[in-house]
Amino acid sequence: MNEVSIIGSGPAGLTAAIYLARADLKPVVFMGLEYGGQLMSTTEIENFPGFPDGIMGPELMERMIKQAEKFGAELIYETVKSVDFKGNEKILITDNGKTYKSKSVIIATGATAAKLGIPGEAEFWGKGVSCCATCDAAFYRGKTVAVIGGGDTAMEDASFLTKFANKVYIIHRRSEFRASKAMQKDVLSNPKIEVMWSSNVLEILGEEKVKALKIKNSETNLETEIELDGVFLAIGHYPSTRYLGNNVKLDANGYVIPIEYTKTNVDGVFVAGDVNDSRYKQAITAAGQGCMAALDCEKWLSTNS
Repeated sequence: MNEVSIIGSGPAGLTAAIYLARADLKPVVFMGLEYGGQLMSTTEIENFPGFPDGIMGPELMERMIKQAEKFGAELIYETVKSVDFKGNEKILITDNGKTYKSKSVIIATGATAAKLGIPGEAEFWGKGVSCCATCDAAFYRGKTVAVIGGGDTAMEDASFLTKFANKVYIIHRRSEFRASKAMQKDVLSNPKIEVMWSSNVLEILGEEKVKALKIKNSETNLETEIELDGVFLAIGHYPSTRYLGNNVKLDANGYVIPIEYTKTNVDGVFVAGDVNDSRYKQAITAAGQGCMAALDCEKWLSTNS
């Protein structure tokens, strides 16, 4: 039986692995088949401390993986499909039917940005298509971008992007926003922002990078193309928690609820990263929570050995 199992291989899971491995607890990390989290599909990262010239997302994750392995973490490239946390032994079952037992568990499976599912989206992901304005806005200084969505996140992203971009389109499929009135007022009074109401994005166009969007107005059925340099999706995130079933307490949107610091409602089970964070969603905050979960888990193990 393992002392601690970490489910997830993004910044949260790998940071937890580094701390626990250095504490000689020999953590087992369930990496999944698509390991590394959202940063594996990110290009240059300029806001992660320690890299003044920036670093590519995949390179950052590969460095974290090597660091975890260096200190003795065991990496298993399988996906956890179900768990049973009812007993003292925490049971994890992977996609190939293997069963693993552990004294403690850190849940760090992150979240996935909601996608449009249109042509060009996957092709230009990280090449003009993003889901994080905070991360990527600085790349669009003096350029034209679009934000897709109509909620609070879309309003926040659009306002933030105006600090860098010359022009920001908000493309919304309805004729009114879902965002708070205060946020709407700020957006609608900003001269850099133009709203395209009742509009659906049909296709993202480009060559090596995004060049334009094909839009259809649902009221007039007219199709148009707008030239731009970047597209920001602000239509939500989905926490990767389906495999947990009812084993831990989740909120209405499926995020794991920490009861105290990183502790969940299940004794010996902890949480870190975007799987419980619907607000910040940054690599550095996920890594920080990974550290916190590791320290909480190490303390728990020392009193429950």
